[in-house]
This record gives sequence, C-alpha cells and structure tokens, in this order.
Amino acid sequence: MSDLTVIVLAAGQGKRMYSDLPKVLHPLGGKPLLAHVVAAALELDPSRLLVVYGHGGPAVPDALASLPVEWVEQREQLGTGHAVAQAIGTVEDADTVLVLYGDVPLIGVQTLSGLLSLARPETLALLTVDLEDPTGYGRVLRDSDGRVVRIVEQKDATAEHLRVRESNTGILAAPAGRLRGWLGALRNHNAQGEYYLTDVIEMAVAQGLAVHTVRPATALEVLGVNDRAQLATLERAYQRAQAERLMLAGVTLADPARLDLRGEVVTGRDVFIDVNVVIEGRVSIGDGARVGPNTYLRDAVLGPGVEVLPNCVIEGATVGAGCRVGPFSRLRPETTLAERVHIGNFVEIKKSAVGDGSKVNHLSYVGDSDIGRNVNVGAGTITCNYDGASKHKTVIGDGAFIGSDTQLVAPVTVGAGATIGAGSTITRDAPPGELTLSRVPQTTRPGWQRPVKKRPAAKD
Repeated sequence: MSDLTVIVLAAGQGKRMYSDLPKVLHPLGGKPLLAHVVAAALELDPSRLLVVYGHGGPAVPDALASLPVEWVEQREQLGTGHAVAQAIGTVEDADTVLVLYGDVPLIGVQTLSGLLSLARPETLALLTVDLEDPTGYGRVLRDSDGRVVRIVEQKDATAEHLRVRESNTGILAAPAGRLRGWLGALRNHNAQGEYYLTDVIEMAVAQGLAVHTVRPATALEVLGVNDRAQLATLERAYQRAQAERLMLAGVTLADPARLDLRGEVVTGRDVFIDVNVVIEGRVSIGDGARVGPNTYLRDAVLGPGVEVLPNCVIEGATVGAGCRVGPFSRLRPETTLAERVHIGNFVEIKKSAVGDGSKVNHLSYVGDSDIGRNVNVGAGTITCNYDGASKHKTVIGDGAFIGSDTQLVAPVTVGAGATIGAGSTITRDAPPGELTLSRVPQTTRPGWQRPVKKRPAAKD
C-alpha cells in the first residue's frame, strides 16, 4: 500500500469573519479550527502532513508551532489548485495525497478512512454531500450512467447546474504523481480568475480514471466556516457531540445544550454536571462528584464525592475526596485540598494546601499557606502574604482555630491547637495550644451623644 500524505489548505483570509485573526485560528471548542483538522489527519497515521498557510504570514505557524506538521507558504492566494501545487513538489509519486481544509473542523476520521479505502493508483476518490441548500458549493455533475464527469463552481454554473444538490466538499484523495500532472495543467479561465482544484476531476475522467465518491455520515462533518454565524453553528454541533459522549459514558447533564467543553475531561461514574458549566484545559472529575451551575473548571482535579456549589471558579487546583466548595468560591493555581475540606461562600484560596477536615467557610482569603488538619478558619480571615515586593508563607498547625476577622501577617506560624481571638492582627508566631489575640481595649463613654444634623431655619 502506498504511503499517505495529507495536505491541509489553511491559507485563506476569511474576509467575512471581519477579523485581524486568520480564519483557521478562530477557536471551536477551545482550540483553533486548524488544530481540529490536524488532529483528525493524525488519526490516519500519515507519513507526512503538510499545512499550506498564507494570509497573516507567519501568524498561523507561530500560533500552532507545537503541531507535528510541515509548514508550506502560499505567498499569493491564487486558488485551491495553486495551494496544493505549493505543497506537492516534494511528495513521492507513489504516495496517496489526501486534501483537507483548515476551516472544516468537524470532519470525521471514519469518513476519511472510507474515502481512502476507495483511493487506488488509477482512481480518484471524492467526498460529496447532498445539501438542502447547496448555495456557494460546487456541483457534482454526472453522466447518464451516474459517473462523475466534472465539478462546476457556483459562480460558473448554469441554471441547470444549480438545480443539482450533490455538492463538492473539496476533500479528495488521489495518486500524487497523477495529481502533480493535473495541477501543472490547470488554467484560471473562470469567473474568479483562480486555479481550481476541482478542475482535476475532469482531467482524471479524460485520462480514463474512475472517480469514486463517498458521503459523510452527516453534512455537519463537511461544513466550512466562512463567517461567525457558521462558526457558532458548528460550535453548538461540536458541543452537542461532546455532551452526548459524556452522557454515554455515564455522566448526567442537567441540560446537554448548556455545557461548554473547551478542553479534555475524564469522568468517573455517576457524575452530575449542572447547567452553564465551562470546562477548559485538562479536567478530571471523580466518581459521584457534583458540579453546580455556572461553574468554571480549568486544569482541575475533582476527587470522588466532591460537591462544587454554584458560581465557583476552580483553576489549576486539586480537590480531594468528599470536599465541598462554594458557592461563589475561587480556587486558584497550586491549591490542594485534602479530603473532606469545606471551602465556603466568597472564599479565595491561592497556592495553598489545606489539610483533611479543615474549613474556610466565609469571606476569607488564603494565599501562600500551609493549613493542617481539622483547622477552622473564621469568616473574614486574611493571610497577608504580600509585602509589596515578595510573597511570604503562613503555616497553621493541626486543630488550630482562627477567629473571625483575623489578619495573619506572613511570614507567620500558628501552632497546632492554637486559638486566635476574633479581630486579631497576628504579626508574630502564635504558640501551640494557647489563646493569642491583639485587640484595642474596649471602652464606653457614658453620656456620649451622636452628632445630629442641624435643621435649616424656617422661611417666612
């Protein structure tokens, strides 16, 4: 079997996007359109994967430098045939070339495998689709025996051609040697003055090659993105597919239409995800965990039995088994909660470890801290970790009790079992097992009267 070379065309400007960003870099499901196409191509295990870029200069290869592809520049955008010609020069004649498009992000691996199964040294395989409204697409023309004879682009089509619903997706597989010859013979005598890749179909037929066609499972696989409305349509289709995948894996979604997965998620059994949850990066959700509505998860690990209440933000944090977080809490990067930790409403934790069974329940900020087991942090507690130049660490020992409205001025250590009186500002280490507090003595002034506003004098 011949080697497979994939050529992805990604040089277009995308004028109808009205954007300074090259079209193929616009995100779908949290990653660029082109990245979706490359991921599908890599599933086919090609020997080479070439991406043709053009508009925006190096913006595309710079943004996606980590992709395992060969970049080929198309300095002038003279059509799809011209774009493929820029990449095919170093491809072996015996290879099979598969042409894909960087703005067609939902193309399925199974569909492409079916297309490649029809590709032979003396055949050309073409992916076509029947559309209710094929406006803008080239039409696939067949003879009286049903054999493909050529493709006519929309702007060059007659009224009779426009009645044809079978449409060209642009995706094809062909022997490299033959394709190279056809590309060299292309002419731009058409309405757009471009070198059409689709003209190679008529050339193949003229040379006696059979043109085999295959259709995708759904039209969504081959829909391209030309404007933001089309991008939104494909975004919802993509998100629906992700939701169905999660549900088939045992996840309960309160509303599959109100989940946005923009990264990767691994889920355990009996996970529940409420509405308007956004997941980015790499997220793991353990058995029996519940994620409340309007929650944002990014690069997070939620252990078994975790309950995230509504309106929480969890980024770069690890939440241990049985923890309860929220509502309205924020866990920032490098935060680790052990098991059965309670983080309450309007609490922010940053770069801190919180031990088993500890509680930070209300209106508190904990940063750069190491909190032991079974610690109670009262409402309104703040670790003052930043002196304007450097961050400093707060250490709180097992079983300590931090009274409400306490300021712990780091670097500082609160010993195991210590109690900090409410309203204290702690600037020195507090010994274990003792009560430490700092308060101005309370005084009462007998007979003191609160000032009263003077009433304006009455007018005659």
